[in-house]
Amino acid sequence: MKILTANRLCDGEAVWYSHGRWAEVIDNADLASDKETEARLEAIGAASLAANEVIDVALIDVALVDGAIEPLRLREKIRASGPSNRNDLGKQARPEAARAA
Repeated sequence: MKILTANRLCDGEAVWYSHGRWAEVIDNADLASDKETEARLEAIGAASLAANEVIDVALIDVALVDGAIEPLRLREKIRASGPSNRNDLGKQARPEAARAA
């Protein structure tokens, strides 16, 4: 499975495409389990990049673990949870993102 991720251009926040918008938490990202859905998400990412909404657009590999979206690569786990050196900053300091790490 894959999801679409990027960084929001106005502030650099890591975001994931979810239900027609870029969301700050990974929890409800649109899942692609086939090439057609991957292509649709890539087109959405390209359009958002062209509109200067986001940068660093990428499809990333994820797994569903107990119903939760979990990135497979360490880089993406860190992006989903926030900086790894400060628990009081970033996404891990927000209640809705506390479980991401």
